[in-house]
Amino acid sequence: MDGRGFTEAEVAGARKLAVVNQTFVKKYLPNENPIGKQVKIAQLAEFDDPVKEPMFEIIGLVADAKNQGLQDPALPEIWVPYTVTGSAFRGILVRTAREPLSMLNAVEHEVWATDSNVALTLTGTLEGYIQQFSYAGPRFGFLLMTIFGSIGLILVTIGVYSVLAYTTARRTQEIGIRMALGAEGSHVLGMVIRMGLRLVAIGVGIGLIVSVALGRVIATQLWGVSAYDAWTLACVPALLVVTGLLACWIPARRAARVDPLVALRYE
Repeated sequence: MDGRGFTEAEVAGARKLAVVNQTFVKKYLPNENPIGKQVKIAQLAEFDDPVKEPMFEIIGLVADAKNQGLQDPALPEIWVPYTVTGSAFRGILVRTAREPLSMLNAVEHEVWATDSNVALTLTGTLEGYIQQFSYAGPRFGFLLMTIFGSIGLILVTIGVYSVLAYTTARRTQEIGIRMALGAEGSHVLGMVIRMGLRLVAIGVGIGLIVSVALGRVIATQLWGVSAYDAWTLACVPALLVVTGLLACWIPARRAARVDPLVALRYE
């Protein structure tokens, strides 16, 4: 932070002073020291209780805060004494020693004792407000991605298992001939697993190529991680390979236990 905040006397006197954030300076006053600069807030002149000549002197600079949500970038923000106009919306923040909600009625009573016409909305705790407006959206998105990701993983497992089971069944007679000629069950097991993992490897390779090619599109759907994050690009294929290996295991074990005499008569 640079400069200073408002004093009680400045707020009470409705002084035309302002505090801005870093994004505001980067956008409107690049490569300049904002302290002491004059800014015009034209919107204040359009209120029912307008501010005449809404020129404000910047006295403070504060760090950015994501007040529009965790996923959205910080916006240019400017703070002025709430006393400069009576037309804007007001917010009141109360620090309590007890449970905040237990003090809500007392706070409402004090506000209405000052002005009974004030309509109170969005009452609650600061933690609840943050949970609702900042975390609810990302949490819901994460839940949806988890559900659809799990469904996709299950479909991958079922698909690999089905293809291998069908392919193994088609090669039952071949497997029987191999075992009749002396092939051990472990060899048959390895053959079927290698065949399945080859399919999985091809699918993973194509998926990686497509994901890298569509990195910019994927990046718009992500939060807190890059579309080219090394851990993601390593862990997701590893998970798919392990899932594919498990899907290969059942058909491979079944093929390794086949009776050569039964396999030779298989049509």
